[in-house]
Amino acid sequence: MFRDPRLVLAIFTVAVVWGTTFLGIRIAVESIPPWFVAGIRQFIAAALLLIILLFSKELKWIGWKNLWIQIMFSILMLIVANGMMTVAEKHISSSLASLISAASPLLIFLGSIFFGLQKFTYRALAGIIMGFTGIVLIFKDGLEDLLNPDYRMGVLFSFIAISGWALGSIFTKKLHLQKQNISLNLFYQFAFSAVIQIGFGFMLSDRIDVASWTFRSMAATVYLAVFGSVAAYFAFHFALKKISPTQISLLSYVNTIIAIFLGWLVLNEEISAAFITATVLIICGVFITNYQKGMFRRK
Repeated sequence: MFRDPRLVLAIFTVAVVWGTTFLGIRIAVESIPPWFVAGIRQFIAAALLLIILLFSKELKWIGWKNLWIQIMFSILMLIVANGMMTVAEKHISSSLASLISAASPLLIFLGSIFFGLQKFTYRALAGIIMGFTGIVLIFKDGLEDLLNPDYRMGVLFSFIAISGWALGSIFTKKLHLQKQNISLNLFYQFAFSAVIQIGFGFMLSDRIDVASWTFRSMAATVYLAVFGSVAAYFAFHFALKKISPTQISLLSYVNTIIAIFLGWLVLNEEISAAFITATVLIICGVFITNYQKGMFRRK
């Protein structure tokens, strides 16, 4: 795995950049309505990919069948997963959002069993129970917070987001889409999601006052587009050509640790002993569930 410098760079990009996006989203939604953050992010990403495709002369029609497939992935992984997580971070901390997101490999594993992509094992059951215990622990001392409708909706949106990501990851694995033109497929996905999410922004935002959007929030949105969308999604799909989805899912550990650290460092988000314990339980649970002998060998 580590003999290919491009693969190492792709893994590093996914691990680090997606860890910073939770902080980026939290800063972006400080003054910009969440659906506009998500939509503008994908619009900028689509525009950048369009320029790249035009320059490399790779822009082309992908056919109706592939278009519907890309729309499906756009709905699951961008509109539902990315969009709902962006809305969620309007109501909960970036640390909590990242910790809930760390449980997504558990859903991927369960979904893979359901679709016949993986076999059930008792070790996996132990990992799922451990991860679920960590999730329960998150809310054990914060039951009063769940009485807050904004907080409760933020948590609900987070779980909807990771469900969309899990389904999208499973279908990527099942359909072997990582073998196709990454940039071209992502362009169609970003373009479709941008139109839908900006539309949601106009329909669902209570107040649209562009003059109140701060430079800090706009800079965070641009960062999310260039690095969180274009660079990280391209690296994610490139890595899938070289290593398995199971190996990729393990990067969620690094994402979570980076997100929690940055939330504490930049936004002064509180990190309790119970929160740290929950983090350890979820990470260990995900590792136990997904661990396979020889999984760190290159495919």
